[in-house]
Amino acid sequence: MMDIAYASALSALAGSVIGGLTSLATTWLAQRTQARATEIAHGVTRREDLVREFIVAASKTYGDALVNSEPHVQDLVDLYAKVSRMRVLSMPDSVACADALLKAIVDAYFEPNRTARDLHGVLQSGLGIDPLRQFADAAHAEIKAVAAGF
Repeated sequence: MMDIAYASALSALAGSVIGGLTSLATTWLAQRTQARATEIAHGVTRREDLVREFIVAASKTYGDALVNSEPHVQDLVDLYAKVSRMRVLSMPDSVACADALLKAIVDAYFEPNRTARDLHGVLQSGLGIDPLRQFADAAHAEIKAVAAGF
């Protein structure tokens, strides 16, 4: 009789332990998943902010390069700093496009200055002036990949 009582008690104890471990594992997995989602969201936000800052600064600097022959060194240094931050955030395609864009901006300072009439003619020709297009496309694809969790 005593053996049956022990077996019954051990079965109940084992069931409680298994139930507790299952609950613990479920909670741990849920918290881990939530932490990963938060980390991904934070990474996306950081990349979006950096891309936005770079696009604004590069647009202004490119516009200046079209109408001036003398570069503003501080603006170029700021752009290079943003590209270096992109390197830290592991955005290789965006970095390659940003490097090409920086080269185009520097080259634009050494080309003849453009007038409003020149710019209007380029826009009317349908060719447009969009040196940021490749960078924006690459950054968009990378942010989308990060948001998907790689």
